[in-house]
Formats: sequence, C-alpha cells, structure tokens
Amino acid sequence: MSPDGPVPARVPEGDLTLHGRVMPASNATFVGEADGVRVVYKPIAGEKPLWDFPDGTLAAREVAAYAVSEALGWDVVPPTVLRDGPHGPGMVQLWRDEDEEQAPVDIVREGRVPDGFRHVFDGLDAHDQPVSLVHEDTPALRRMALFDVVVNNADRKGGHVLPMPGGHRHGVDHGLTFHVESKLRTVLWGWVGEPVTGEEVEGLERLRAALDGDLGATLADLLTDDEVAVTVRRVSRLLARRTFPAPPSSAYPVIPWPPF
Repeated sequence: MSPDGPVPARVPEGDLTLHGRVMPASNATFVGEADGVRVVYKPIAGEKPLWDFPDGTLAAREVAAYAVSEALGWDVVPPTVLRDGPHGPGMVQLWRDEDEEQAPVDIVREGRVPDGFRHVFDGLDAHDQPVSLVHEDTPALRRMALFDVVVNNADRKGGHVLPMPGGHRHGVDHGLTFHVESKLRTVLWGWVGEPVTGEEVEGLERLRAALDGDLGATLADLLTDDEVAVTVRRVSRLLARRTFPAPPSSAYPVIPWPPF
C-alpha cells in the first residue's frame, strides 16, 4: 500500500526518496517513495556483472518484462519504468504488500502435498530431512508460469512470487530474462505437458499481435534485435503446441538455487 492511500496504476514521476536498502538482494535494491507512493529502485550502477548477461542491462529487462505482462493482460508484473534516481538511472517499480499468511510456493515433508498444490521435486533440507517443493494449482500461478516461458525467466524463485490478499499473484525480480539461449529456471514446473486453457491462449494471442505492433517497438528500445526475435518465436511455439513445456534435456539447472 501507498503511505497515503491506494497504490496508483503507474509509477509516479516525482523526486525519489530512499528509506532503506534490501540487503539480501544480489544487486543494489532500495525501498523508497515518490509522490508519497512506495517503490522499489534498482540503479543500473548497482548491478553486479554476470558471465551470461551483458553488463548494465538488467533494469531494461525488468521494464521489458512489465511490457510483456501488460500486453498479455494478466497483471503479472507491477508497474515498472526506467527513470532517474539518487544513484543514477535504474528500474523503479511500484511496491506491493504481500499477504504473508499465504504461501503459493512451499517446502513440505516429502510426499505431503497439500490439497490444491502441485509437486515439483523432492530433496533434503538443511537438516538432511526429506522434503518436497510444491506450488499451488491456481489460474494466477499458471499465468505466471506461462509468462516465465515467454520471457525466458532464469530466476523464478519462490520468494519472487508475491501473494496478494485477494488471491492474485505478482511476480518480481525479472532482471534475468529475454536471453537468446534457453535459460528457463523456475519453481513452477507443476503443469508440464498439460494443455493451455482457452483463456490462456487468448492472452498469448494478444501478446503475439502486440509484438507486431507497439510492444515490438517498445522491446526494440530495451533489448537486442535477436532477443526480441527469439521472444516472438517462443510465443509462436507456445501457440502452436498449446501445452506447458517440459524442462530441456540440457545439463543446465532448471530450478534456481536456492529455490527461495
């Protein structure tokens, strides 16, 4: 929530004041406010170099992810923009207060999958006890899983799923997206091989049409030509197959570690 009332539908343009830093984040991440509205700010100058993503591109990828979310019509990503801040230009996103009583992604005792949840994998916890990673089986999380396929999200941890009080789910932290190589790493593998619903197909068709229009132009300003072209191919492939994809057979990890 905003300190002064309901969260607006867009990121304010007023001066950005910082209140604190999110210390566990791998890149510099600050919480602040603009025009009395709470926001998250990730300056480009605070991005750590990565071996597989070009330096200084993560903020633009977060904005591109929001643009795709809007074109789908699924409100997966909170409003996100590129703008200036106290530490230079960066990504600014509306803050979302999650409902901490809900756990759309969870670790349970091995084999104890709750009703309404999907099993992802089994493993051992920090005390070498057998556990299972599970996630809820809801339309909101299905849409997020498809969104991740489209943007080639390499970092969908459980902590990047924000449960809203009314049952909606927001996804955050989309800096590791849109790579030209397949890098999908996610905890949301519970629907592998299952058909995409008619409503989900409609969203993907909206997205595909938008990629030939304004969205394509928007992404061209944020990503490389190859990254945009591969995104179009991913959407077209989803529409042709109309099933949730399986993890690739390559050797790279398909679940982020740690998963939260």
